[in-house]
Amino acid sequence: MGLGELSYQAYVKAILTGAIQKAGRDSTIQGATARSAEIDEKVMGMVRTVAKNGTFSSTRKSYSQFGQVAPEPFNDGNGNGFRDVGECFSDVNANGTWDMDPGAAGQGGASDVTVYTVTVTYLRLFPVAQWFGGGRVQSLSATTILKNQPYAAQTTVIATNICA
Repeated sequence: MGLGELSYQAYVKAILTGAIQKAGRDSTIQGATARSAEIDEKVMGMVRTVAKNGTFSSTRKSYSQFGQVAPEPFNDGNGNGFRDVGECFSDVNANGTWDMDPGAAGQGGASDVTVYTVTVTYLRLFPVAQWFGGGRVQSLSATTILKNQPYAAQTTVIATNICA
């Protein structure tokens, strides 16, 4: 039963990964922002073929370039690995505060980089995990990062250095 459960989990993950990669490619074309719910529904439909009673959640975050899919860079003056008040940072999203994730919600625009994540939660096939203290519910996530097509001029933000 344990091997069956692990195999099923790998199968659901493979279907989810394939579905989100296809959806990610579909999301990068012009006009896809208005169709994001339809694209999400396609992912859910593909995964529902194997995880029939699954529940889904999805997120999209956009960035001006691939290098911004990370916390905003800062000068770690005291060497503790964390940004403390007063340490200078590059404000890549122009909001005036240091951000652990400087992305904007949504698909973004032309030439933006989009991080698209879908999570499916479903009931396990067998109770093996419960015998070892696990739950009856399994959650799996898949993420893809793609660059939107350059169908128009990209809106860019020039990073400023802030010391506050």
